[in-house]
Amino acid sequence: MSRPPDLRHLPVHQLAYFVPDIEAAARAHCAAFGSGPFFTFCHVPLSSSVHRGHPHDWDHSSAYGQWGEVMVEFVQQHSDGPSAIRDMYPAGTDNFGLHHAATFVENLDEGIAHFEAQGSPLAQLSTTVTGTRFAFMDMTATLGHMVELYEPNEAISGFYAMVREAAQGWDGKDVIRDLG
Repeated sequence: MSRPPDLRHLPVHQLAYFVPDIEAAARAHCAAFGSGPFFTFCHVPLSSSVHRGHPHDWDHSSAYGQWGEVMVEFVQQHSDGPSAIRDMYPAGTDNFGLHHAATFVENLDEGIAHFEAQGSPLAQLSTTVTGTRFAFMDMTATLGHMVELYEPNEAISGFYAMVREAAQGWDGKDVIRDLG
């Protein structure tokens, strides 16, 4: 039997907030903290999404920007259906705020098993149309938010690098940039 992964010292790569409007949130965050520029991706295409063991469509948009050493993401859900977002922010609520901190794990399935063994269940497992899998682990009982896990593949690592590099020497103009 293999040893379980040691995930005690995982760095946070991203803080993500649920918001009613990703562009307004990105502009407000930029004005307050100088973060950005923000890259928006509307109606992120997924090949699958499973929430608490049941397949569901998850229609959401995100804006990604650099905030110092950490990426910041703003997430807007377009549907009222179940999701890790709706677990914390039910449809029709005016509440919004921190939803998750994201980190990379060497093996996603082992990372999920580790968190579940520690009492943090898998809330949602989704796969993008490009094949990147990500998981939301429910740590609301202990931390008040979810933890998102990714395997650091070439696509996701390259995306994080692109956002970080765009912030270097950025002149504060063109806060919102559409990823198409």
